[in-house]
Amino acid sequence: MQVSHRPDWVDESLYPFTSHVIEIDGNVVHYVDEGPETAPGATLLFLHGNPTWSFVYRDVVRDLRGQFRCIALDYPGFGLSEESDEYTALPEDHTRIVTAFIDRLDLTDLTLVAHDWGGPIGLAAVARDRSRFTGLILANTWAWPVTAPHVKIMSYVMGGPIGSLLIRQFNLFVNVMIPAGHKLRKPSDAEMNHYRNALDTGQRRQGSSIFPRQLTAGHDFLAAVADALPDLATMPALIIWADADIAFGTSELKRWESTFDDHHTEIIHGASHFVQSDAPDQFAAAIRTWFDTRG
Repeated sequence: MQVSHRPDWVDESLYPFTSHVIEIDGNVVHYVDEGPETAPGATLLFLHGNPTWSFVYRDVVRDLRGQFRCIALDYPGFGLSEESDEYTALPEDHTRIVTAFIDRLDLTDLTLVAHDWGGPIGLAAVARDRSRFTGLILANTWAWPVTAPHVKIMSYVMGGPIGSLLIRQFNLFVNVMIPAGHKLRKPSDAEMNHYRNALDTGQRRQGSSIFPRQLTAGHDFLAAVADALPDLATMPALIIWADADIAFGTSELKRWESTFDDHHTEIIHGASHFVQSDAPDQFAAAIRTWFDTRG
């Protein structure tokens, strides 16, 4: 159903979409559903990472909604979604929500558009019911257990008591990582406020504080996603890659390219981690060109 009221801090000029909500397991899941319901190309399902929400895809959705059906949801506890008291906000919980969301809306002919944690979460959902998906678009993400020592150290520090405190008390991931993840453009104060207001209390930041620890503690979940990748290897894949990312580099890109038999890579030079916000025009153009090329 459509949302009759949403927070006053949501600027219609920045986020010019109709809000919808659906109840799943006691959670109120917010999403936008823009463009023709029977789009001739495909339905694009946008999944965000940490500490963002569907807002991070706003310019891409606005650009593509004339051609594609664009659906972008917020995980419980993120964006405009509300989590139940029992929700633990682990990656497997988000996967369960995404899977139930797809089933409830009976979505088919889906192309996953995944970034950051949206990669393993989304690919886990694809593996559970591949019949609903026809393609993959992966942007600066991963889907396997982490092995790099510096990432493990970051996971232990930021996922430990001190890091968790900094995230919950000072909204560290929003205030530091969002600006650091843009290099081609600087997020405006109004844009930053949409990220800050979405995680405006320590309780609202709980989900954001859980993700860093799950880089290592979520080994079994990530290993299961990695084990499923060979079964997805024949799916057409577009890899959109920011080459100035502060989180992912050449090794992850090469692994993606070696995973998919039918892939195209679009490098966005100079863009950083939040590539869909740092270079939205190039991001949208890469998607449109990929579909046009595939016929």
